[in-house]
Amino acid sequence: MSSSSTAGQVIRCKAAVAWEAGKPLVMEEVEVAPPQAMEVRLKILFTSLCRSDICFWEAKGQTPLFPRIFGHEAGGIVESVGEGVTDLKPGDHVLPVFIGECKECRHCKSEESNMCDLLRPNTDRGVMLNDGKSRFSINGQPIYHFVGTSTFSEYTVVHVGCVAKINPAAPLDKVCVLSCGISTGLGAALNVAKPKAGSTVAVFGLGAVGLAAAEGARISGASRIIGIDLNAKRFDEAKKFGVTEFVNPKDHDKPVQEVLAEMTNGGVDRSIECTGSINAMISAFECVHDGWGVAVIVGIPNKDDAFKTHPMNILNERTIKGTFFGNYKPRSDLPSVVEKYMNKELELEKFITHEVSFSEINKAFEYMLRGDSLRCIIRMDA
Repeated sequence: MSSSSTAGQVIRCKAAVAWEAGKPLVMEEVEVAPPQAMEVRLKILFTSLCRSDICFWEAKGQTPLFPRIFGHEAGGIVESVGEGVTDLKPGDHVLPVFIGECKECRHCKSEESNMCDLLRPNTDRGVMLNDGKSRFSINGQPIYHFVGTSTFSEYTVVHVGCVAKINPAAPLDKVCVLSCGISTGLGAALNVAKPKAGSTVAVFGLGAVGLAAAEGARISGASRIIGIDLNAKRFDEAKKFGVTEFVNPKDHDKPVQEVLAEMTNGGVDRSIECTGSINAMISAFECVHDGWGVAVIVGIPNKDDAFKTHPMNILNERTIKGTFFGNYKPRSDLPSVVEKYMNKELELEKFITHEVSFSEINKAFEYMLRGDSLRCIIRMDA
């Protein structure tokens, strides 16, 4: 068990609570219960806003679950640990992650998967696995968790399998963005698409995840990286991440997959879809070259979406793959991604476009909804 002075006690702290879909978050004083078996209570120092938070906050095409504390991209310090936790202790620097690694199931023991049987993402669950209850409350009213992390709170409780211990010298206000979007896009390219040197890669969606995918394609040595986005203003920014050409589907009177096939003599070698749009997913699959093309789906679709393509597209030896968190195992792999940043092999600063204090968290939502924010860092102590 933990030896911190607050171990075993309820902590009262500030949290940004979403009471209704699409309504501004409200700064509340919440009670955060102590961690139970195999749980860790974290003091969050920095968090950032990811498009997935927006998606489930708006609850358009997703199951609404309120009141809720969102947030899943963050960096913090272990405050206390529950029974059975042996590899973390108070004071450790960590990144909470929305996908976990129990290290015991077949997925965790496989080199090919990070889809832990116990801790795979569940966006509809708002409680802890241990007892089916929330660790957050206001005057006795439970407040739901979000993807097991809920980092829009000064303190949060997370399953130990969803906590990656990292180098304490790493600046948490930078590496916090690795706990979701940047690792997701980077890994989608490096671990899943695996473009060869000199190949052609199409990236659908030039938000932070898509730009991280472009960065991964650039690191892999792709010769052409084609960015597809409905916002033409994103192309100049995308050049910093290796994007060489830009296609806006609105500029063409034919499906964008046909445009890309014409540009690349039959199709791209690899495509990476980072929008969540079902139409973009279909285009990403149909734009890859027959015989060897691989499409990687990263975006989160609406719950009622259905993927439709002609079976000949598959029979013609195109491959479609999906990925959560870029196929990184959070506890095993994320520390090494942090070291890539520490060794200057990976730039994170160019993904960070804004910074606000915790009390101004709704500004982060405004920036992203306007489309002019990649990542906004939220300082919990400001």
